Amino acid sequence: MSSWLGGIGSGLGQSLGQVGGSLSSFTGQISNFTKDMLLEGVEEVGDAATELQVSNSKLTEVEAAFTTQKSEYDRLKKLNAELEEKLEASEIQVKQQSAEYRSLLQQKDVEISHLKARQSGLHEEFQKLQQSAQSASVGPAMLPVATTSTTTTSSSASSFLSRPSGSHQGFHGDEMDLSDVIWSQQEINRLSTEVMRLEAEVSHWRRMSQASKAAGSGNGDQSDILKLQRTIKELREEMSREVDEHQHELAALQDAQRQKMADITRRHREELAEYEERIEELEEQSGIGHASSPSDSSKLLDLQKTIQSLQEAAEQREKQQAELTGSLEEARRKQDSLQLEKDEAQAENGELLQNYTRLQTSVTELQTRVQEQEGKALQKAQLEHEIQGLRKALTAAEKEIQKLKSLSEAEPKEEVEHADILELNTIIGTLRQEKEILEQEKLDMQERLKVAEQQVVSSEGAEASEPEQLEELKAELERREKALRDTEEERDTIMSELEELDQQNQEATQHMISVKEQLSGQLKEAEAEVTRLSTELNTTKDQKKALQQELETQKEKLSQSAYTLNELHMGKQQLESTAKELKDKLGHAQDQSRVARKEISELKKTLQEREEQLSATKAQLTQAGERRTEAQGSREELVGKETELSDLRRELVEMRSSHEKVMSEDYEMKMENRRLKAESEQAVGKVEELSRQLKEGQASLNRTVLEKDTRIEALKLEKGQLEGELGQTERTLAEQAKQYQQTIEELTRARSMDASALQMEHERTVKLNQEKDMEIAQLKRDMEQMASDHRDTNEMLSITVSGQKQLTDLLQEKDAFMETLKQNATDLQKEMENSISVVTKEAETLRHALEDKDKQLGGMKEDNSHLKEEIDRLRDQQSRPQPLAEPRTLDIITELETEITQLKSSRDALEEEVQTLRTTMEEQQASLFHSQQSLQAQQSELEQAHARHEQTTLNYDRLIHARDEEIARLQQTVDGLSERQGHADPPPVQGEVILQEDKTQSLNGENGNEKHDLSKVEIERLVRGIKEKETEISQLNEKNLSLAKQVDQLVVSRDELGKLSQMVLQKDLEIQALHARVSMGGGGGHSQDVLFLQQQLQNYAVEREQVLAVLNEKTRENSQLRSDYHRIMDIMAGKEAALLKLQQENQRLSNMSDPSGSQEMFRETIQNLSRIIREKDIEIDALTQKCQTLVAVLQSSGGDCGPGSGGVSSNQFEELLQERDTLKQQVKKMEEWKQQVITTVKNMQHESAQLQEELIKLQGQVSADSDCSSKLSVDYTRLIQSYEQKERRLGSLSQELAQVQQTISKLSTTKDVLLGKLDSVTQTPEVGVAAQASGPLLTAEPPSLQGAAPVNNENLQRELQSLRALLAERDTMIRTLQENNHRLSNSASASESEQRGQAEEARQVRERLDALQRSVREKDLLIKTKGDQLSHVSETLRNRENDNEVLKQAVTNLKERALIFEMDVRKLKEENELVAARSREKESEFRALQETNMQVSLLLREKEFEFSAMSEKAATLEKMLKDKEQGKSGELNQLLNEMKSMQDKAVAFQHERDQVMLALKQKQMETTAVQTELQHVKDKEQRLNLELDRLRNHLLEIEDSYTREALAAEDRETELRRRVALLDERLATSSSAVENASQQASMQVESLQEQLSGVVKQRDDALIQLRTSQEQVNQYAVSLSNLQMVLEQFQQEEKAMYSAELDKHKREKDEWRRKAEKLEDKASALQMNLDEANAALDSASRLTDQLDLKEEQLEELKKQVDVRQEMLEEAQDKLMNLLNSTEGKVDKVLMRNLFVGYFHTPKNKRFEVLRLMGSVLGLGREDVEKMLEEDGRHGVTGWVSSWLGGRGAQSVPNTPQRPTHGQGFNSSFSEMFVKFLEVESTPVLPPLMLPVHDIKPLSAPPPRRTAGAAPNLAAGKRPLWESPLSACFFLSHTKSVMSHRSRCSRSHCNQTHRASFNLSPLLGAAAASKRAGESNPFLAPRSAAVPLLSSAGAGAGGAGGHLLMKPISDALPTFTPVPVSAEASAGAVLKDLLKQ
Repeated sequence: MSSWLGGIGSGLGQSLGQVGGSLSSFTGQISNFTKDMLLEGVEEVGDAATELQVSNSKLTEVEAAFTTQKSEYDRLKKLNAELEEKLEASEIQVKQQSAEYRSLLQQKDVEISHLKARQSGLHEEFQKLQQSAQSASVGPAMLPVATTSTTTTSSSASSFLSRPSGSHQGFHGDEMDLSDVIWSQQEINRLSTEVMRLEAEVSHWRRMSQASKAAGSGNGDQSDILKLQRTIKELREEMSREVDEHQHELAALQDAQRQKMADITRRHREELAEYEERIEELEEQSGIGHASSPSDSSKLLDLQKTIQSLQEAAEQREKQQAELTGSLEEARRKQDSLQLEKDEAQAENGELLQNYTRLQTSVTELQTRVQEQEGKALQKAQLEHEIQGLRKALTAAEKEIQKLKSLSEAEPKEEVEHADILELNTIIGTLRQEKEILEQEKLDMQERLKVAEQQVVSSEGAEASEPEQLEELKAELERREKALRDTEEERDTIMSELEELDQQNQEATQHMISVKEQLSGQLKEAEAEVTRLSTELNTTKDQKKALQQELETQKEKLSQSAYTLNELHMGKQQLESTAKELKDKLGHAQDQSRVARKEISELKKTLQEREEQLSATKAQLTQAGERRTEAQGSREELVGKETELSDLRRELVEMRSSHEKVMSEDYEMKMENRRLKAESEQAVGKVEELSRQLKEGQASLNRTVLEKDTRIEALKLEKGQLEGELGQTERTLAEQAKQYQQTIEELTRARSMDASALQMEHERTVKLNQEKDMEIAQLKRDMEQMASDHRDTNEMLSITVSGQKQLTDLLQEKDAFMETLKQNATDLQKEMENSISVVTKEAETLRHALEDKDKQLGGMKEDNSHLKEEIDRLRDQQSRPQPLAEPRTLDIITELETEITQLKSSRDALEEEVQTLRTTMEEQQASLFHSQQSLQAQQSELEQAHARHEQTTLNYDRLIHARDEEIARLQQTVDGLSERQGHADPPPVQGEVILQEDKTQSLNGENGNEKHDLSKVEIERLVRGIKEKETEISQLNEKNLSLAKQVDQLVVSRDELGKLSQMVLQKDLEIQALHARVSMGGGGGHSQDVLFLQQQLQNYAVEREQVLAVLNEKTRENSQLRSDYHRIMDIMAGKEAALLKLQQENQRLSNMSDPSGSQEMFRETIQNLSRIIREKDIEIDALTQKCQTLVAVLQSSGGDCGPGSGGVSSNQFEELLQERDTLKQQVKKMEEWKQQVITTVKNMQHESAQLQEELIKLQGQVSADSDCSSKLSVDYTRLIQSYEQKERRLGSLSQELAQVQQTISKLSTTKDVLLGKLDSVTQTPEVGVAAQASGPLLTAEPPSLQGAAPVNNENLQRELQSLRALLAERDTMIRTLQENNHRLSNSASASESEQRGQAEEARQVRERLDALQRSVREKDLLIKTKGDQLSHVSETLRNRENDNEVLKQAVTNLKERALIFEMDVRKLKEENELVAARSREKESEFRALQETNMQVSLLLREKEFEFSAMSEKAATLEKMLKDKEQGKSGELNQLLNEMKSMQDKAVAFQHERDQVMLALKQKQMETTAVQTELQHVKDKEQRLNLELDRLRNHLLEIEDSYTREALAAEDRETELRRRVALLDERLATSSSAVENASQQASMQVESLQEQLSGVVKQRDDALIQLRTSQEQVNQYAVSLSNLQMVLEQFQQEEKAMYSAELDKHKREKDEWRRKAEKLEDKASALQMNLDEANAALDSASRLTDQLDLKEEQLEELKKQVDVRQEMLEEAQDKLMNLLNSTEGKVDKVLMRNLFVGYFHTPKNKRFEVLRLMGSVLGLGREDVEKMLEEDGRHGVTGWVSSWLGGRGAQSVPNTPQRPTHGQGFNSSFSEMFVKFLEVESTPVLPPLMLPVHDIKPLSAPPPRRTAGAAPNLAAGKRPLWESPLSACFFLSHTKSVMSHRSRCSRSHCNQTHRASFNLSPLLGAAAASKRAGESNPFLAPRSAAVPLLSSAGAGAGGAGGHLLMKPISDALPTFTPVPVSAEASAGAVLKDLLKQ
């Protein structure tokens, strides 16, 4: 019902709001139209519509804000809840992780210790094996690789595992916190990163070793090798140190984590146990409640929900625990893998070391070989010396042979090397010396021969002996010759051998050179590799430092997050303390309410008593009227009591309000708690994000380290692409800049858009705009989210890849260009494919590495098998089995396998990271695509808006053009009408007459054709045209209305609309004026037209009256409606007041019943309705005011307009009628809505009354329930107090019981002691009796002895009886004590039964409480149903609050029960502790008693021993007595006395034994009591164990998962054992193979020794190759280092170039933009200059043409000048002759003309003529004036006659040349004189001057030049001073040309001719003469500076005449041009002329 009403209310509000808005806009437009069009002077209505709009907008804003806040509140609530759950889960995870870490660390410590022991044993065995292997093998170069790898691994393992196992002292387990855990995680991460770095180093060194192997095995430089060995040793030491430190830190962390995890697990278990106990109690209570009544189902459901939620939380925690265990295992695996990778790195380092050692050994071998080869070289040198000796001998022999054979020319030609020439020269020198010696010997021999011949000659006698000597000599000669031949042959052979040796030497030297070059290259390569390795080491160190810095920063961040977490925990604790304080306050308030309830109940009881008293008093009043006074007193007392009752009720109300306040405060505190929890969850989320970022950073670090090499190669490829992309991006940037400029311009246009022409599509476009805005906002949010994600990724990348700036710079550049590079999507895809290929290559390399590692594993396994066999052999030898060896090998193998699996997992992780990178790239591309789409959509929207704007502007232009055309046509019609009026003037007709366009055209035609008469048909046409024009005006008005509406709607284009509306108004005004003119002129014609128009006007007046009547009726209806409305408003106001009262009561009742305020929705609906009603009132008022204004306007127009004025048109009346209809419809709608509102209000009233009644009922029920609850609470408190008292009694009873039990135990121990003594005593008398019985059998006893024995027996029997009596008494005592114990146990059971009864009472109380709660819930449900009818929101709030209250109650109950149970547990613990203490005391006492018992037993044994001794002594005495019966009776007496004393002592001992037995029995009793107590305690423990078993069963599910994992681990172990067995088999095979290999090696050693002789020969070649190779190595190393340096420089330069080029491109782009703008400006300026320059060039070309023409003309003119000069010279000669002949002669013609002119001039001007004549004749000015004065006195005739007669010459007057006089030449004389001068100048020779038509002036001449020249030039006339013969004016009258320039110089003539030929100087002279006012037509200007008249001559009188006007001879009247200065007078000029 409430939802339906709310929906109706909201729908009504929306619809009425829309209707009101449309009405307000419509009425506003009507009012504006009526104000603008009908009457301009009427005042406006108040701003009701605007206020309505403002209020509506505010309301919408408030509603929007409310919805946003509500959504935000819900979102924050959800976030809060999620964050709370996350916090709890994270805490549990942290606890579980820390526990698991500690356990794992313990396990690892144990494993490490095992591995250490095993490793030490293996190491020793391996050393033995190595020694044996070394003895077996020949050299280190021939060692197998597998053994070396094993040694390295073992040594590395030893170095890795040789660390102290003791825990670190710096940590304390108690002080460990979450920050320590995080720190440990950071340390683990740091170690993993370090291991990754070491892996990278290992891979690098491996590559280096492979490269070195490929390049050459031997390097000659030992220094480099030593350096590398030192560096490797240092690195190893550093590695071992770091590993030890990390192990120390790990051990310390493990210990701390272990302790902390143990504490956390203990707490967690305790909490779980408490929760499970609570759950069980709740289940029991729910079961009881279900059994008691079915109404407890809701409580049961709530409890089940809580249990389910707790179970779910437990399951979540278990899941989290499992996840944490998984993460721990992963971390362990990672740690193991990292350690294994470290081991591998160390092993690889060892391998590198071995390679280096091998290289060293090879180098040493090579050195030995070099030494051997040097020895060989020495031997060779010795051989060469021998050869040289042989050569010397050979040369000597050859020389001898040459001398003997006389073959000095033939010498042996030897081919000697250039290197052996010097040696040969020295040999030749030595040979020469030997030759000289041989020659001397030969000479000696010859002398000897001569001596012999002499002897032969001398010894003739001995002739017979001579032939023999000769023969001997011949033989000797032959022998010598043979020897010579032999030596020659030997020489030939030696020479051939020498040649061969030389060739070999050359080859050897060449080979040595090549080998040296190779070795130098190899050396250089090695040096380059060493430098590269050192640089890489430095780079790796730098990277390590950077990574450490990053780790430190991340640690700081983590520590900060930990601090924030701690702060949040502290804040949480503070909030919990505040919540506890508020709970205490609540408890106080509840106590106060209970007290108040008690007081109310007491007051009610007193009230009942008083009511009973009242009834009694009433009965007494009825019985007797005398007691009325007493009754009145009692009534007064009743009134007082009633006032007291009202006060108490008021106090109750106040108490309730305070209780509600406390509840609200509690609710607020809960909200604050939730908020703080949300904040804590946010902080936890931040911490998780930080950890995730750390992990991502580590992953990205690993990824970047792995991708570095591939990226560098890819970057080289991308360099070219980037250069191409840069060009493309520049182009795209330029295009985008243009596009953006266009879009900006479009936006600016769209902003200033005139949207008035969006008539039909306005509403649709508004909706579309809203939808688009929503979509754009969503897209912007998506973009912002994407941008934030992008920023996050960028930040992560910048944090993780800070060490590798090259990659990050390029990536940032790529990210920066990502938005702009739309065209490069294909390129990016190609790059992605390349990167995929690179990744696949990396995967292949990783696979290869894995295969290598598998191979290494196989070798390791074989070595392990070999070692195992040797270990077994050693065991057999030593007969000492080592059981730890096999598991150690197994552990090593398992570790290796785990390493393999981890490597595989790391490879998979790398592949996943590559995939994630691909996905991120694709997402970025997708986001770019989305952004592009959104941009395109926005651009399309902007284009649409632009198109609309253009349409609107076009429409406005069309309207304006149409108006202009109308104005033009109307003006034409007006012109026609005015013409008609001009022909016929009729009386003017008033009224508006408007013509249509075609009609105006037709009228124009008719006006043109027929001006006088208009027929009736034409008048009808005019009337039709007027009507059509009126319809057009109505249409235009409607258009104006629509335009005004759009102007109101659109705020953006107000200014343009205002301008357009002003233009439209101007056009309308012009149209109206033209209509008026048309109407003024349209009636002109005939009186018939006037009558017709008057009839029409009358008809219009009738129609207007009808309309006015209709309007009056409408105003009456409006007033009636207004009165009805006011009446309804009054009714509504009353209803609203009643509603307000009801609302207040409802509020009060809801505050009493429901603190949440359930009727807020009801209030809101009523407020909405009242607001809508007010808005409608305002709109109705506005409408009535507008109607009044319309009526007033109509009345005023009706009053003003007479019968002749056409007032309002019919179309306007039709519009008004339409408006009236629409208003009627709206009024009907309003009435219907008003009825609906009234019905709803009535319904609401009915419902409110019903609700009030129900609320009153509920109030009563609530008060009753509160009373019941107060009673129940009082009973409950009493029960609790009694329960506590009984518990105290129980405690005291238990203490008494304990004391009784102690006494019983003491008694039992004493009893046991006594019984033991009794038993021992009963044994001893029996022995005595037997002895006595045996006595008489042996010997005859004396009678005295026989009498003494029975006496002893009797004594013993008495003692026995007394002891039995004592025993009986003790038994009775024990029974009494047992009875007391039974009684106490009965009392305890009774107290327990009482406790059970109390518990049953408590349960009954709880059941009552449940019943009351049920009733309260039913009433709450009733209230909820009513509230649901009112609003859905209140229902949800109430449900939540009820749930909260139920949960609060449950929580408080649970807390109370938990407290009770905690108290019970504490008490039980205390009792257990007491029992344990007592048991300890009893045990101590028991031990003391046992010791005493032992002592007593020892004493008894001693006594028995003494007794046996005494009995023996007695027997001896008896014998003695038998021997000495007689005479020794005294001695017998003494012996008998001694016997008696001994018996007394025995009796005393028996007493003591009895006492001890009694004590023992007491102790036994006490022990039995203690055992019974222990059994009780055990029973309690069994109960607790049952609960624990339940908990264990609950926890078995958790353990199942662990068992599954354990089973899986066992399966893995079985598989691993199987693998280990296989590996053992392989080891056995490999060991056998190794033995075979050793045998084969021995065989090979023998074969190698045989091959050594061959190798020695090869060694020489190898040495030569070595030297060459060393040289090559050096060269290669140098070149490599150079190349690397160049590469690095190139890379750096490339980076710098990229960055510089980017910056440069950006700067260049900006500069180019600026330059482009400047160049555009310059281009425009240059274009202007170009146009001007082109014009100037055209003019210059024209000038050049003219100049060429002028030069040609000048040349022609020069020729003419030469001719003329000759002519002039002749004329001068003639002239001079004439002048000489005709001096003093006057021209008759001139004088005749002057004379005639004097008489022709008027009399007033004759003085001037006379002055001119005087000046011509040479008279002075003063003389002429005197003569004129005399003439004025005497008359003219006298002086004229005398003058004429005296002079006898004629004179012609000259006009003065002043401008003042020249202007006044009106007389006929001056005109005639000028004409005469012109005529006289024409008839002579043609003038010599420039052709004027050819001259094209460049520019207009200045005004000074054109002033005088232009008119003459324009008229085609030549001025007089421009004529070529202006200087010689009167030469024209000469009949023959005379040479008048005989005396004048050439220069003057030239000047004059130039002046006459030049145009500009002539003009200048004219201008100068005119400026001076002294222009003279008779002076030829030579220059502008030479006037021909003096300044004196230019005076006022003008007396200075022309200098050429002197009389010459009558025959030759001529003038010559003379240059005259300005100062000279005319007379001086004439004198000069005459002199010439």
